Amino acid sequence: MRFRQWFVYIMTNKPNGTLYTGVTGNLAQRTYAHKTGVGSLFTRKYGLKTLVYYEAFDNPRAAIQREKTIKSWPRAWKLNVIGRMNPEWRDLYETLGG
Repeated sequence: MRFRQWFVYIMTNKPNGTLYTGVTGNLAQRTYAHKTGVGSLFTRKYGLKTLVYYEAFDNPRAAIQREKTIKSWPRAWKLNVIGRMNPEWRDLYETLGG
C-alpha cells in the first residue's frame, strides 16, 4: 500500500499580500489548480497563484486540525510562519517535482 501524505498550505498573490490557507492530499495538483484558476473562487478572485508555505502530515485529521488552527491565527502570525519557512516568499510549487 502506498504511503499518503496530507498538506496544509498557504497561497498568496504577492509578498505580504492576500492569503489563502487550505488542506489537500495532493499538493502539486491542488497548487496547479489554483495557478490555472480552477482552485477555489477566493483564490481565483484575488489571483492567489503563489505557494509560499506548506506542512506535511501523515494523518488527514491532523492536517485538517492544523488548517483550522492556522486560519484562526492573527495575520501577523501567518506572516511570521511563512517568513520562517520561506523568507524570500518564493513560489514553492517549483520544489514539489509534481
